[in-house]
Amino acid sequence: MTDSPEAVIAEVCPEASVQSVTTPSEGNRKRTAIVALDDDRTVVVQQSPDAEALRTEMRVAQAVATRTTIPVPAVLDVGRIDAFGYCVTEYVDGDNLHERFVSLPPDRRAHIARRFGHALAELHEAFPFDAFGPVRAQNGTLGANGPDAYEPWLVGHGEAGVRALPAAFADLESPLLDAIREGPDRKPPQPRLYPWDLRPGNALVAAGELVAVLDWGEPLAATTGLSVAKTEHLVADWYVDDPTRLRAAFRDGYSSVRPLPEPTRRERLIAVLRSAVDADGEVTRPGYPERTGGDAVAFHRNRLETLL
Repeated sequence: MTDSPEAVIAEVCPEASVQSVTTPSEGNRKRTAIVALDDDRTVVVQQSPDAEALRTEMRVAQAVATRTTIPVPAVLDVGRIDAFGYCVTEYVDGDNLHERFVSLPPDRRAHIARRFGHALAELHEAFPFDAFGPVRAQNGTLGANGPDAYEPWLVGHGEAGVRALPAAFADLESPLLDAIREGPDRKPPQPRLYPWDLRPGNALVAAGELVAVLDWGEPLAATTGLSVAKTEHLVADWYVDDPTRLRAAFRDGYSSVRPLPEPTRRERLIAVLRSAVDADGEVTRPGYPERTGGDAVAFHRNRLETLL
């Protein structure tokens, strides 16, 4: 069991007293609390049994804030109490974009999609790597510690997605594996940061503007094409029946920073595949209001079958 958020505050801000602790309804695999202090500050406390992974996530967040224009909550402290890691970050007031996106006027939705494209391109410009796979904080820097060849990493990444599929996708397993293993599409460019969970559900919006991008955990290095395919899918296809305008806005935002890569069919397939099931093995729920049950399965199957 982790220590309480109060114990973290006592470690980080011994001069402050905790006024209230709120646990957000949505969250990820970290324990998260919004803590109001008696000096009128509000902070976010996150705790994890994987202290090194949390430290890497905060190192990425700090680097993103320094190297790009992406709004990221300030990291106030990172540390460890016994076996558990903790971080304390700035609290940013805003609405969960996942819940607000479809209710925004069409022009605002396109504006937000363009902002996501711009953000992804900034990340690709700012974070080159020498290898593919997991990114770790090492000796004060960020480095990828996977293979320097793209093919084995991409195939393994795709195969892991197939293994995670539930029984409702069983008939697609064989053609998916064949497509994933079909061989190199092209010589891959230099690895770049792959923010695989860059999506409205990890962003806050206020007055129609993006005010914070959250959750930089488990960072990876991959080709820019895979990143573009994944983020475009999660921003455009995820929310509207006709994603044409959102896709165009996303691509326009990206190309305003750097040339837009064209994802290969295999990269698009793996992007959709790795979006279909979450870390707990549950089928993800596209849209808002969210599709559930058979409707969610049908959404993912339709996109996989189209790409196959």
